[in-house]
Amino acid sequence: MIKQEEVYKIGRLGKSHGVKGEVSFQFDDDIFDRVDADYLVLDIDGILVPFFMEEYRFRSDTICLVKFKNIDTQQRAQELTGCDVFFPRSLAEEGDEMPSLSMLVGFEIISVPDGSAIGKIAAIDDSTANILFELEDGTLIPANDDLIEMIDADQQQIKMEIPQGLLALR
Repeated sequence: MIKQEEVYKIGRLGKSHGVKGEVSFQFDDDIFDRVDADYLVLDIDGILVPFFMEEYRFRSDTICLVKFKNIDTQQRAQELTGCDVFFPRSLAEEGDEMPSLSMLVGFEIISVPDGSAIGKIAAIDDSTANILFELEDGTLIPANDDLIEMIDADQQQIKMEIPQGLLALR
């Protein structure tokens, strides 16, 4: 059984495409293309299920068409519409030297130099040029390279130099 902490969300399936079982896939992270992965994990009614890919082709920078094995009709593809798509953390860590932003959701931010836990990342706000980590309590922390001391994927921690006074705004 695949556990939630073993994967991270990379997108969502949209409408079926054509009659041979293809489905559109809107993704935030193209890790599935950068790492040698045979499958994606779909959330089917709260259960994480691996679906093996036969092929995929890009339509734009954020949308591709995916053909999963054993999904051979438009009706079967329509059943997958709206499913969240996840990627295994273990495969992402093997293939990438630096974790993608999507993979950092769930990581704990640790303040340097005192080592205190600030909070867990609930979301990444990349809607502007200044990317922000949104913590579970709603606090926003700049995801600036100059502030990040170290990313420990094994411990799921990010050690950061938090600007003085930033946490007083909570």
